[in-house]
Amino acid sequence: MTDAPHSFEPLAGAGHSPVILHVPHSAREIPDDVRAGIVLGDEELERELDHITDAHTAEIAEAAAGLAGVTPWRFVNRLSRLVVDPERFPDEREEMRAVGMGAVYTRTTHGGVLRPEGVDPEPLLEGYFLPYARAMTQAVAGRLAATGRAVIIDVHSYPSRSLPYELHGEGPRPAVCLGTDSLHTPPGLLDAAREAFGETRLDSPFSGTYVPLEFYGKRPEVSALMVEIRRDTYMTEPGGPAGAGLERLAGALADLVDAVSR
Repeated sequence: MTDAPHSFEPLAGAGHSPVILHVPHSAREIPDDVRAGIVLGDEELERELDHITDAHTAEIAEAAAGLAGVTPWRFVNRLSRLVVDPERFPDEREEMRAVGMGAVYTRTTHGGVLRPEGVDPEPLLEGYFLPYARAMTQAVAGRLAATGRAVIIDVHSYPSRSLPYELHGEGPRPAVCLGTDSLHTPPGLLDAAREAFGETRLDSPFSGTYVPLEFYGKRPEVSALMVEIRRDTYMTEPGGPAGAGLERLAGALADLVDAVSR
């Protein structure tokens, strides 16, 4: 299914499930050759990973999949977003390029240098970004072929206090932020998420949701929602262990999966 099987993992669910739990930012692993291009020292890099990683979101998705009445499919990034960020536009459409955080990051969460000025992003895009995009496109196409629709639930987390890289960090920081798209996030999906999670806000402090570019803006039968969980509700920040909140959130995510699987 993939040209880079070490870097991401598609995990099969029920054949009649339209749902894919997408977990793009939960990992900390960086291959040695990619690490060589990052200018931070080892301790600095560990601190950066504490801030930038959506810690324990793969565990939340895994637990939710086990609790759901209809097992969703999962697509999990096994490498850090400091390798590539698979959810960014790979071109000038990406607003995060303004702070050095396009598909290949050149700056840190606090504005420091991550990679040297003028670094060529193409090897990382070719080696990691494009294979990931192809495999995720195949995963969505598989759900469309099997069920006539696909529901991407993008599982993220975010810090309780804004970090300097955030372009819209001045807004509300609810327990769960729901990122939406005008075409791909239908009202029923939003209603189900509000029912499952309780306290939510739309598109603050993060907006939008992930749809592979082959379907983005073209195929409304591919629906999508970004679920951004505030980290202090389930873990010790930054980069610390998970707490009891993880099980509660996994149960809420399972409720959402079941609601949209019907």
